Amino acid sequence: MNTTNRVAWVVFVVLAISVGLYPLLYLFIDREFGLLASKNESLLSNIVWNIGFYGHILFGGLALLIGWIQFSKKLRNANLERHRNIGKVYVVSAVISGLCGVYIGFYATGGLISSFGFISLGLIWLYTTTKAYFAVRKGDLQLHQGLMIYSYAACFAAVTLRIWLPLLSFAFGDFIIAYRLVAWLCWVPNIIFAYVWVHRKGLTLG
Repeated sequence: MNTTNRVAWVVFVVLAISVGLYPLLYLFIDREFGLLASKNESLLSNIVWNIGFYGHILFGGLALLIGWIQFSKKLRNANLERHRNIGKVYVVSAVISGLCGVYIGFYATGGLISSFGFISLGLIWLYTTTKAYFAVRKGDLQLHQGLMIYSYAACFAAVTLRIWLPLLSFAFGDFIIAYRLVAWLCWVPNIIFAYVWVHRKGLTLG
């Protein structure tokens, strides 16, 4: 691994761990913190929505926190059983977070544009993750590896959202406009990057 790739890997891991731990703040800080500040009282008091919100951020944070480990050949080759166990936790976490994400997407700040963006992200995450799981169960490692790249690219939207949102809010001076844009920008470039990565690795997905 050359210096550039090593630096990129370190930045990737640090961002994944930092944002993966970020949801814990919602358990200890006032509910006007972060995205909750944009929600009205009736929604914040809705039990089902709260289950969806906390299920999404906590299990999504766990998936982000452990998912990067699966892309390390050194760690994977050192202990294949550990790789499989982490993979199982990732899949369960991604499915729970994805389902919750689709549900709370209907209540996204910014209306229909934001909702459609986040619901699309949730569906893509669910599809790529579950298909990757069934692929490895069938012994199709190439399909599994390719789809997991797409899956974690969707998961990594939690990171890119937090990079784009303050930049767009500053640029437009309007949180709602920024949020509508970030509902798409947080994941579409990630999926494009995953597409390039998969094809560079020569993985065939169909």
